[in-house]
Amino acid sequence: MSKPMRIEVTRSGGLAGLTRHAVLDTADHPDAGHLHALAEAALAPSGTNRPPYPDGYAYTITTGTATVHCADGDLTPSQRDLIALVLAEGA
Repeated sequence: MSKPMRIEVTRSGGLAGLTRHAVLDTADHPDAGHLHALAEAALAPSGTNRPPYPDGYAYTITTGTATVHCADGDLTPSQRDLIALVLAEGA
């Protein structure tokens, strides 16, 4: 079993320009292994780093000391899945 991980997601921008922040701790999460795999894949370099399109969202994903910045239109499937899970389940 891997070490517990704290995953933070911040979403900013959009039509209203609001910021949303959520944190998910994998320590007691029933699907911790899946979350760890998603986080590892989401933090891997994707080769693109364009700004969000007009009225699109920009995201910051942080786990421990690793951080990635990404935007709508450039999200990898792992980033999209991880962002959705953390924003839905995180506090």
